[in-house]
Amino acid sequence: MRQNAHDAIRTQVMWNRLISVVEEQAQSLLRTAFGAVAREAGDLSAGVYDLNGAMLAQAVTGTPGHVNTMANAVVHFLERYPVETLKPGDVLVSNDPWMGTGHLFDFVVVTPAFYNGKAIGLFASTCHVIDVGGVGFSADATSIYEEGTLVPHMYLRREGQLNEDLLSVILANTRNPVEVRGDLMSLISANDTGVNRLVEMMEEFQIDGLDDLAAHILETSKAATQKAIREVPDGVYHYDLPLDGYESPITIKTELRVEGDQITIDLSGSSPASNYGINSPRTYSQAYVVFGLKAVIAPDVPNNAGSLGCFDLISEPGTCVDPVSPSPVTARHVIGQMLPDAVFGCLAQALPNRVQAESAGSIWVLAMASAHGHALPSELKDTSRFNVMNVAIGGIGGRPGKDGLNAMAFPSGVGSIPVEITESQCPLWFKRKRILRDSGGKGKYRGGHGQVIEVANREAAPFTISAATFDRLNNAAAGREGGEPGALGKAYLGTGPALKGKGIHLVPAGDSLVVELPGGGGFGHPDVKEQKNGD
Repeated sequence: MRQNAHDAIRTQVMWNRLISVVEEQAQSLLRTAFGAVAREAGDLSAGVYDLNGAMLAQAVTGTPGHVNTMANAVVHFLERYPVETLKPGDVLVSNDPWMGTGHLFDFVVVTPAFYNGKAIGLFASTCHVIDVGGVGFSADATSIYEEGTLVPHMYLRREGQLNEDLLSVILANTRNPVEVRGDLMSLISANDTGVNRLVEMMEEFQIDGLDDLAAHILETSKAATQKAIREVPDGVYHYDLPLDGYESPITIKTELRVEGDQITIDLSGSSPASNYGINSPRTYSQAYVVFGLKAVIAPDVPNNAGSLGCFDLISEPGTCVDPVSPSPVTARHVIGQMLPDAVFGCLAQALPNRVQAESAGSIWVLAMASAHGHALPSELKDTSRFNVMNVAIGGIGGRPGKDGLNAMAFPSGVGSIPVEITESQCPLWFKRKRILRDSGGKGKYRGGHGQVIEVANREAAPFTISAATFDRLNNAAAGREGGEPGALGKAYLGTGPALKGKGIHLVPAGDSLVVELPGGGGFGHPDVKEQKNGD
């Protein structure tokens, strides 16, 4: 075998091994996390970085909002703690929304990896913790100061010693201290797993650094992405995406510019930042914009600093897609997870018949709690205090050649939390959870159906839905290429009264919360002979 062929095979094997390293890192987090949203729904991510903070590889397990924001987050750590100042056993942490993953509920943890006394790379992981204080998981705050505890870039562990002072502050400001401490320890453990597996890889392949492998990964990924971009016709494309908003409707204005092997997305002119916590920080907006572009243009190219660098984002500070501190941002997914549909609206003009219809988009977070503080003490006597989270998911848009998927989170990719998990944590029970028939838009390939969920309290007491962050109650997922829109979402009490899409709602004793998730839009003109009506 020629030497260059041998080297190419060896490089590919090392690349595959690096993927397995970060996947084991993510699985370690998934299997040890305490909070249900991380452990059951997989709301997390993990990755390995070079010494400059460039992401080399990400785990398959995880969400675009986490992975793609972390692609930029590690650089912020290195600006404050240069690699040469770090030592074995160090761990850094922050949940700064503008330099992390977009809201306070996600802690980013960074661990340097050393081999033979020399720094060789960095591991980062993140997951959503259930509570960080403040008003809780709610869009009702009007500033970041009300939303919870912000931890600037700090040491979480220094040369093997935990920063118990920092942990004490975090845990004193959460309603769920056991789960939050457990999740932070799981993040540390996941990174340690990555470090250990990377050292084993170095020993096995008898290399003392990642520089050569990193250069190959980034250069190859960049070249493959540029090649894919060149297949998109040059031009300027526009699309306006209407959303329900909170105090007023929102419009996401999108301009896509394709020039040779580079793409620029411009969100300038989008609606001003909301007074409430549905704003999407630039880092989170960029994560989902780029995800939407890669999903259509270069889905098979690895997600790393090389491929992500082929896409530029222009945004206007002070808008809902680029809010400035101290704007509230807890429910940033309401806007951020809609951005791929905004991007698709432009791409569909450049690539006819190749882009799926719009989806339900942002997940409906069911952050439910006892009504303490929202009802009279006499109504809550001898009842339980609880604070739990579940996830409701709508349908995906119809695709070229395929129906949309039912009750599947796109673009976030998070999974459902089994109802049994939530029911074991509190007195709530799920009266029903099933596919909502005929909610997907009609088309040659129909949109995915949403689902209907009904929740009640086993105790004779009211409870709150403390994070009603529901969208597409007024703006349905649009069809594509002649397909029809999906069904609008609905939220109401079991006794009949409708609920607003945003805010904190009290569910009276003996009543129930009912949500009907929106369906995805249909793709292609409806055709009776080819229409599929299955669930």
